[in-house]
Order: sequence, then C-alpha cells, then structure tokens
Amino acid sequence: MNWAETSLGPVPAWTPTLHTVLDVALRTRFPVTLFWGPQFVLLYNDAYVQLIGDKHPAALGSPAATVFPEIWDTIGPMLTGVRVTGQPSWSQDLRLLMDRHGFAEECFFTFSYSAVHGRDGHVEGIVDIAAETTTQVLLNRRLAVLATLTDQLAGLDDPAMIAERATRVLQDDPLDFHAVLFLPADADLSLLPMAGRAAGAGDDSLVLTSTGAGAVAVLPLTPASQAGGHAPALRADLNPHLVVDDDCRRFLRLLAATLTQAFARAHARQTERRIAELERDLSQKLQDSLLTEPARPAHLRVAVRYQAATEQAHIGGDWYDAFPLPDTALALVVGDVTGHDHHAAAVMAQLRNLLRGIAYTIEKPPALVLQDLEATMLGLGVDAFATTVLARVERGTAPAGAWTLRWSNAGHPHPMLLHPDGTVTILRTVPELLLGTGTPICRTDHTTELPAGSSLILYTDGLIERPGTPLDEAMTDLAAALSHHQQLTVEELCDYLLARYGHTATDDIVILVVRTPH
Repeated sequence: MNWAETSLGPVPAWTPTLHTVLDVALRTRFPVTLFWGPQFVLLYNDAYVQLIGDKHPAALGSPAATVFPEIWDTIGPMLTGVRVTGQPSWSQDLRLLMDRHGFAEECFFTFSYSAVHGRDGHVEGIVDIAAETTTQVLLNRRLAVLATLTDQLAGLDDPAMIAERATRVLQDDPLDFHAVLFLPADADLSLLPMAGRAAGAGDDSLVLTSTGAGAVAVLPLTPASQAGGHAPALRADLNPHLVVDDDCRRFLRLLAATLTQAFARAHARQTERRIAELERDLSQKLQDSLLTEPARPAHLRVAVRYQAATEQAHIGGDWYDAFPLPDTALALVVGDVTGHDHHAAAVMAQLRNLLRGIAYTIEKPPALVLQDLEATMLGLGVDAFATTVLARVERGTAPAGAWTLRWSNAGHPHPMLLHPDGTVTILRTVPELLLGTGTPICRTDHTTELPAGSSLILYTDGLIERPGTPLDEAMTDLAAALSHHQQLTVEELCDYLLARYGHTATDDIVILVVRTPH
C-alpha cells in the first residue's frame, strides 16, 4: 500500500497518536476501523474485512464517503458529529443497506464511533468498534413472524381463510417478503421463472429461483395438495435486499411446515365434519323413518315432538312410541339409548321394534314387558344401555270417567302429570336400573289415576339436562314451567316446552303428551 498517495501521507509522517491507535486495532480480533483525518480515511484490521466484504481491499486508505456512498447519508452525519463535538455515538442493531456483495444488502450493526484526540487536544480521527448483528436480528424477526402466523392460523379450519390470514401476516413483513401468492390447486409450477437457480438451492420442500427483481421462493404445501386442498404451494417474492443463505432457507422451510400443518389440519377437520354430517344425516333419516306418527285414539289427545341436537355429534338414541294394545289400552314409550351416533340410532331401532313386539304379544304389565325386553337383549346380543319409561293408559273403574296410568321406569327421568287445576305432580318412583346392564332385576309397576282433562308428559333428558344443574333441580324447574298451563292444547304444550328449553339444548329432545278427555 503506497500511503504516500493517500491524504494521510507516508507512514513516517503519521502522528504518534495514529501509530498508537492503529497498533491497538491491529492487535485485536474484534472488528475495528479508523476513520482518519478530514476525509475519514479508512484503516482497519483483518476482522473488519468480514464486515465490508467486497469493498476490501479498495477501501483501505480511501475516504469513507467513497467507500460507503450507499450509506453515507446515515453514517456521514454521525462521523461529523463525533469529530465536531468529541462525544461518542452509539448505535444498536442499526439497519444499513450496504453494497458489499454486489447488491444493496440488508445488514445490522451495533457500533460506537469515538473521537481520538491528538497531543494538542484536537480530534485527529475516529475509531469504530463494531459488531455485525444481522444474523440475530433476522432470526428474531423471522421467529416473530412464525409465532404471529401460528397464532393467527390457530383454530382456522377453512383453507380460504388460512390463505387470506397467512397472506396478511406475511405482507406485514415487507423486510422479508415483497409479495406472496397462494397458488391454486391447478397451478402449473413449471411456468415459474427458473433461470439462475443455484445448485443445491432447492429440495423437496423448497424451490428457489432467481429473477431480475430478486429471489422467488416456491414452498410446496404437500399434504394440502395431496388432499385436494386449497393451496398446493406458496410463491414468495423475497425482498431483494436479503441474502438467500442457509438461515433464510431454514426460515422458508419452517414457514412451509407451518402452512402445511395448518392446511392439513383444516383438511382433517373438514373430513371429520363431512363424516359427522353423513352420520348425522344417516341417523336423522333412520330416526325419521322410525319415529312415525303415534296412535291417536278418539278418546285421548296425543302429541309428540322430536328435536335433533344442534351439535352434529349428538344424534341417535332418543325415541318415542304410542300404539294400541289388544286389550284397548294405549302403550306409551319414551326412551334414550346411550351414545350419540349412527350406532345408537341403529340400537334404538332394534329396541323400539323389540319393545313393540313384546308389549303387543305377551299382554303383560309394563314391568314384566321390560324384564322380557332385557332378557331378549341379552339373548340376541344387543349390546347397549338405554333408559326408558313404558306406560299403559287404561280405562279406570272408579271414579266414573277416570283413567289409570300404569308404568315402569328403567332409569329414566320421571314423568309429569299436569292436573286440570294447573298443579303438577312429578311421578317420582324409586330409581331402577337402566336397560342393558345384564343384571337380573324384578322391575316394579306403578299406578296412578289420571283425572279427566289431565295431561301426562313423558320426555327425554335432553329437554331438561343442562351443564352444572342437578337432574332433580332440572325436573323441579320443568314442573314449575308446566304449572298452570292446563289451558294449552297438547300440541301447544309441546311447542311451549320446546320454545322454553329447546334453544339451549345440546342433546336430542323427545316430548310425548297425552291428555284424557273431560
């Protein structure tokens, strides 16, 4: 280096201060540069070469304004300020677009400019002790983007919404992405610009191409593509100031993995929803085919209601039935098979038909019918649990015009009796086991008179069951709701109960109302 041709002059003419400071700089491994004299001529150690890249060796002995024209508007006033005031500067993670590898590269530095005073007290130059923080700053920025993306995509199960939300998040990161585009499922990826691809720049999860405007990354979202998802790939036009290094590729692969997981999760949820909808539709059709119009003898008023659960998973096991028996009594049934799926609906169909056949054929009281039903379930291998109330409405012997209710309860909510004066009786009995336990039990018949104009209400637990509310308390609330509504017809009474309880129900609801004549 011919220093005589620089503004510093030949080395023997340098001041003792310059010799001393330069000797210290050359003996440290930390990046240090000197900006010396009025033109801020550069002198630096080997560690500083890594910070300026291709600017070395031309930068050595050259004025700073010549070496750093692209960032001079930023560092020039800082250097001048230190020289004029003698006070040091401090910059932490300062973003500079530096041309050190043939393009304006995004770099971050933490550094301090400090004045170096000569023996006469004047500022001879400035020492710059610097550390490049680009790697850490980009890592933190990209981790924040991935964290935001993960948070924004959590809970989304609509592929279009995932693409929209992800686009918004990535467009909010212009320092990494100039543009992003989710490619449709039928996109021809071969049409993307492929010129200038670096060897080894692509793998199964990442394709990098070069264009005149910078790098383009194509991120295949494989599971969503295989499943016919919304977006098989993401095209990301990278900020042209970025270096596409291993850290950048790792970030893009993590981005692809995050999006792939989101689309795969959405597809899985949609598949589950379609299956649930099919099961619900199957169960609904099965129930509709079985829950036919009840028998309505001329002397009794009968009304029924069935409301399917609002949740797709909750459907299947509730049923009602009303049919005449050979001895002219009217059989009434309300039941609930444990479970909420097509299996519960199928078991319900079996139990309903078995109970109908047994009750009609053997002509026994309800308790014995339920015992025979349980024995039949065991013998035929009907593996299920169910609660039910089986009742008979019979003509009473005294007083004249009265009717008799005879029933047996297998673990089901208690029936309600609305009297003609508006009072309500909960027909409580000692609890007995539900059907399907396989435990032999002598079931009990119960009887009560049905006054003329009284209404019997049978129902499933979906009408009254609410989270956190004990069943006894819920039945008491139902009795209070029925009180003094004797003026309603049986149809109106069913509608009233559904209007009061149906909108908050999470389970199927069955209501069966029978009124004796006045």
